[in-house]
Amino acid sequence: MKFVGAHVSSSGGVFKAPINANKIGAKAFALFTKNQRRWDSKPLTTQDIDKFKENMEKFGFQSNQILPHDSYLINLGNPEKEKREKSLKAFIDEVERCRDLGLNKLNFHAGSHLREISEETSLDFIAENMNITLDKTKDVSLVIENTAGQGSNLGYKFEHLAYLIDKIEDKSRVGICIDTCHLFSSGYDIRTPETYKNTMAEFEKIVGFKYLMGMHINDSKAKFCSRVDRHHSLGQGEIGLETFKLIMNDSRMNNIPLILETIDDTIWKDEIELLYSFMNK
Repeated sequence: MKFVGAHVSSSGGVFKAPINANKIGAKAFALFTKNQRRWDSKPLTTQDIDKFKENMEKFGFQSNQILPHDSYLINLGNPEKEKREKSLKAFIDEVERCRDLGLNKLNFHAGSHLREISEETSLDFIAENMNITLDKTKDVSLVIENTAGQGSNLGYKFEHLAYLIDKIEDKSRVGICIDTCHLFSSGYDIRTPETYKNTMAEFEKIVGFKYLMGMHINDSKAKFCSRVDRHHSLGQGEIGLETFKLIMNDSRMNNIPLILETIDDTIWKDEIELLYSFMNK
């Protein structure tokens, strides 16, 4: 089964997210469990948690259909120890918020070396902080998102993802989220059946589909291999619709959240319907 949805608003309270997802016909959704552009946030109240779980049940959502995203401020690979520790504290809080809500995944961008240290050193910091987080928390898997490689962001190569997984002690709680826009912009062609097949075979060889826990379904405003992160609506960017037809008929993407982060939320309902129309075609 394919679980398609979008990254919906939780403005006014996390319990609004399942409501907003249901409005667009989603069978999955992503959300921020706190303000993604602030370090501090009020703890979730018992009322918030109860209403979230009630709405999850009301609209038929299960934990495996939800892919929460952490704050954009967090950088587990920061060269500066003090800032890295601040990120770690915030990251652990994000994981605990997910567990409080009964969710079993947290999607995050690996981090950035900020051009001050080597990629490998920064990746080692990220792995170390992931292991600390896993040791201090329970039940929630850490889902690393591939990036476009914009600026000094890590995770733009399958090798980066595999390197991190290799260093994680509890591999039962680590996974990958493939973002199609990031994949394309970082230099992995997925526009034709042949290039899609080759890229996915490379992912399987280097990382492994057993670690795939979610996808972000986006077209790209930026050109192939540009290392520029600019999402677009489906079929309106450089990737084109063929890729999304292939994804919707790829059984390896069954039973995981397939999340739209396309730029026009007014057509998310239409895009969800479009994706489902591609199945078996």
